[in-house]
Amino acid sequence: MSKTITLLTILTALLSGSFRAALAQDGERLTLKRAVSLALENSRELELARAQVAVSERAIGVNVAQFRPNLFTGSGAAYTHGFPQTPGGAPSVFNLSYVQTLFNPVLRGQLREMETRREIRGLDVERARESVIERTVSAFLELAKVRHTLELLRSENASAQRIFEVTRSRADEGLELPIELTRAQLTTARIEQRLIQMESREDTLIHLIRDLTALPQGQPLEIVREELPPLGEQPIPELIAIALENNLDVRQAEIERRARENVLQGQRGGYWPSVDLVGQYNIWSRFNNFDDFYRTFERNNLNIGVQVQIPIFSAKTRAAVALARSELAESEVSARNKRADLTLEVRRRGRHLRELGAAREVARLELKLAQENVALLHTRLEEGKANLRDVEKARLEENDRWLTFLDADFDRQQAQLELLKATGQLTKAFP
Repeated sequence: MSKTITLLTILTALLSGSFRAALAQDGERLTLKRAVSLALENSRELELARAQVAVSERAIGVNVAQFRPNLFTGSGAAYTHGFPQTPGGAPSVFNLSYVQTLFNPVLRGQLREMETRREIRGLDVERARESVIERTVSAFLELAKVRHTLELLRSENASAQRIFEVTRSRADEGLELPIELTRAQLTTARIEQRLIQMESREDTLIHLIRDLTALPQGQPLEIVREELPPLGEQPIPELIAIALENNLDVRQAEIERRARENVLQGQRGGYWPSVDLVGQYNIWSRFNNFDDFYRTFERNNLNIGVQVQIPIFSAKTRAAVALARSELAESEVSARNKRADLTLEVRRRGRHLRELGAAREVARLELKLAQENVALLHTRLEEGKANLRDVEKARLEENDRWLTFLDADFDRQQAQLELLKATGQLTKAFP
């Protein structure tokens, strides 16, 4: 019984390994959401933004440390002639120092500024995530369009070749002018030129998607044609309200304004006293002649208390307050400008998206009309009322309408992508 189970296990493992190998050989069918997910997992830009957040947090920790206990120890030896002293105080065999800032409005204001600016670093992570999503979605949609375009161009090229053969045959029989043959050659050459351009663009997009998603270079890249998640029929005032709440540039401008408010508040605190808790313990030795200069020599010495520094007149504080006030005014103006610019941009993009949606509908109807024309000519060909060249020309026109429709559809999706980014909804569309 155990041997049977072992053989079954080995056979299952071999079959599953062969199945995985076949899947790897055939390649993965990449969906839009899967591509975005892989790009976010492997993004170097996102990794850098997260590292910068960690740096910002450590920088805050350095400033916070000034308000926490700081203990230092050391030792020193010096030859003295006369009164025993060194630049750091009297020489001691062992010393222990304690320093902790209890109240310092200027340092506290700087700390609050750094904590506020840490939010900007958090926004940088969101911005990097948004950028990765935008580039991945744009490349994915364009690759889908390019591959569909290549299919149509190859079909169009076949039709153009058939038209050329018919035209050459008729020209040989004296039924067509030589100019018609040249015209047919030109049509074929233009199609082949565009084929080469599209193949180059396909290669570029494939390498871009592989770089974004970290897919292996040898694996075939097969994508599933998809569209963006629907935006819904949202009126422009609603889009503007959503954008003002979620747009990263506006949020960053608001955080910058709050950071400069903290700076101004901290600089104003420079008119107030600062308080530090200090302590000092020293062990002195007799070889520095302390007993010659002090009536009573004490080997162990301890001092602990608070050190208060009261500003009487500080030109630096006045200048710092004036600078912080002007920087705050600048940030307020910048925030208002960002909101105004965003309002205009969303209004323009919303209207542009509607225009492109209408253009796509026109292109769709033109394509439908061309398809119906091809079907009609097929029927007439079967009835002997049309010739093969008329049918192939109609197919060429249908392919042209297809290409126009693909371009119109891609332009609409690009506009939708830009509107999602402007309103801060792009990352919500790909959670």
